[in-house]
Amino acid sequence: MITKTELINEHKLHENDKGSTPVQIAILTERIIHLTKHFKTNPKDNHSRHGLLQIIRNREKLLKYYKKTKTEQYYELITKLGIRDKKLA
Repeated sequence: MITKTELINEHKLHENDKGSTPVQIAILTERIIHLTKHFKTNPKDNHSRHGLLQIIRNREKLLKYYKKTKTEQYYELITKLGIRDKKLA
């Protein structure tokens, strides 16, 4: 699992950036990947599944906002993170 600091350093927009939209999306994506692996070994963990669905909804909202405000950077980010866009597929 990639640490939060590594994700921030990789996706920050400027030197003091710790919470911009791309950073938040990258952190949420890493949490989604981690929880998805968790469910392969713990399929009955419904409480964590509820949390995962909340994280996914939050990331969808951030992606929608980022696509609306900075379209080119949005496409670069989803390619870099390996997120499949519903509209592209």
